[in-house]
Amino acid sequence: MGAELISGRAAQMERVTSESSVRVRMDLDGTGTSEISTTVPFFDHMLTALAKHSLIDLTVESTGDTHIDVHHTVEDTSIVLGEVLRTALGDKAGIRRFGEATVPLDEALAHAVVDVSGRPYLVHSGEPEGQQYHLIGGHFTGSMTRHAFEAITYHAGICLHMRVLAGRDPHHIVEAQFKAFARALRAAVESDPRVEGIPSTKGAL
Repeated sequence: MGAELISGRAAQMERVTSESSVRVRMDLDGTGTSEISTTVPFFDHMLTALAKHSLIDLTVESTGDTHIDVHHTVEDTSIVLGEVLRTALGDKAGIRRFGEATVPLDEALAHAVVDVSGRPYLVHSGEPEGQQYHLIGGHFTGSMTRHAFEAITYHAGICLHMRVLAGRDPHHIVEAQFKAFARALRAAVESDPRVEGIPSTKGAL
């Protein structure tokens, strides 16, 4: 089934395949509370940070064939996150649309720009060579960071430019990106009292 609007700007979706089972509930007008369980501990940590710093209330319950690899569970969870975000945004009337944030985590620094454009696009750059091969927290491979953002942006219909400006510790490099995305997303989906209707010259997003 597809994502369904619950009320206001809150939506939910359940997706079951032979590889994973995912349930997500999201409220864009929340306070950043979360209940996250994906069976991938480091990804739980990243999604908890995403909720906290975006002020989006988020419930995620995922299980999958992690005995093979975490790839399916992380990617499928991200797909559902994107679908639910797109549905929660509705017609996007009155939102700021654009958001930007630069976030440090010790030596790591990440810069994110979000456009709730209706056109999915990801530019992801700056991770140090070898980051994609690091196993973080014993489960999460560094390459999954880009996969997660790809799935979210494609299914949410948003444009995301993510740049890693500095970093040495693999954990910090990923976490700075999720926090930067969270802060940029928070700004982009916020209601702007000065905006009338859809924030686009086309009249639709």
